[in-house]
Amino acid sequence: MSQTTEGRRQLVLVTTGGTIEKTYDEATGALVNRVTLVRRMLAEIRLEDTDVEVVEVMHKDSLEMDAEDRAEILAAVVDALARAGAERVDGVVVLHGTDTLTDTGEVLAAGLADLRVPVVLTGAIRPFEMRRSDALQNLTEAIFATGTLQPGVYVVAHGRALPLPGARKDRERQTFVSAPR
Repeated sequence: MSQTTEGRRQLVLVTTGGTIEKTYDEATGALVNRVTLVRRMLAEIRLEDTDVEVVEVMHKDSLEMDAEDRAEILAAVVDALARAGAERVDGVVVLHGTDTLTDTGEVLAAGLADLRVPVVLTGAIRPFEMRRSDALQNLTEAIFATGTLQPGVYVVAHGRALPLPGARKDRERQTFVSAPR
């Protein structure tokens, strides 16, 4: 694990929406992506010696994402690494909807050459605002994983870190698993 700026880890958290950040819209009765909730989530976890910069890219359900959206996420990750200086960023976490998270992860893996830090995608099966949500667990694991994984692109959720490409969402088990080769 690398540490910079007086021994503090520097992370960039890119938020795109997805189930993890959905809120209940009282007018329509639907769960929607309107604003990021990640700052509320971060306030609930204890992060020793870790600074997190939040970069809001979009507020979308991943089923609504297209190639242009994935290119925008890739550009945000590239920009975060370049703008901060690769020596100053110890990892990147991308909050994303679970339905197409691995698609975006594959775009990131193909588009990020010579990575010097881990890029971790995570999401949730149940929104942060709901009971029994896995959102806070997955966010905590993703942040922790940036300090333990080798450079590369991963999905981290439910106690697992899986390389991308090479993982898929198992809809029956509602988690990520290694993809058959």
